[in-house]
Amino acid sequence: MNHKENLHRLLQAAAIELLAFIRESEAQFQADDYWVPASEIKNKLELNFVAVPKSGKQYGEKGWLFATLARMLEDQGLVEYQKIGSRAYYRSARL
Repeated sequence: MNHKENLHRLLQAAAIELLAFIRESEAQFQADDYWVPASEIKNKLELNFVAVPKSGKQYGEKGWLFATLARMLEDQGLVEYQKIGSRAYYRSARL
């Protein structure tokens, strides 16, 4: 059993599930050229987690898992990203 390969496979599966959610959510944002707010994605999927050991300090939950999965999809050309002001948006790639 290769732990590295298994972990990467599971992360890729999670990224593809995130992509499916983004695609489904785009219909609600047709007027905004299908850009789905990152905050909407993170909140609906509850993808904010604490990323430090209990003895460490982090003030509140952060979207590190969402950011990692979204970046994987962006690197694969499966999603597009844009930032307007302080807000981030994603949509499935327009091929």
